Amino acid sequence: MKLTATLRQLDKWNAALMHKFGFVLLRYALAVIFIWFGILKPLGLSPATALVEKTVFWFSPAWFIPVLGWWEVAIGFFLLFRPTVSIALLLLFLQIPGTFLPLLLLPDATFTQVPFGLTLDGQYIVKNLILIAAAIAVGGTVNSKDTSEEIH
Repeated sequence: MKLTATLRQLDKWNAALMHKFGFVLLRYALAVIFIWFGILKPLGLSPATALVEKTVFWFSPAWFIPVLGWWEVAIGFFLLFRPTVSIALLLLFLQIPGTFLPLLLLPDATFTQVPFGLTLDGQYIVKNLILIAAAIAVGGTVNSKDTSEEIH
């Protein structure tokens, strides 16, 4: 019985700790992903460049790829600071629908077997669902008066 009570207390303490720091860590993780993946594009180091070029063929990759990359860097930068999270989320939700275009425009590049068998590029795209969910979770804290969301 005593072990069970101790484990419950430990579980409560652990959950409180995760609640206190989870959203801010999620926000920082999103920031790192957007800055990292974004900066690769203007540097010419992104493995997604070819897929983007094939998807948005109506734009010149010479300017579109760097602009897209800097857009993603801006999303990440604005996620770093709580007062600018709303700006980051606006930029993110304007950008993220375009990331799903290859699933529609390039099924041969994104599926091994439509609609469920995904290529590596298809998996790269579908993982954006977790970015969307994380952004929604972070967005839910924007107007929160709870300062426990910030690391002190």
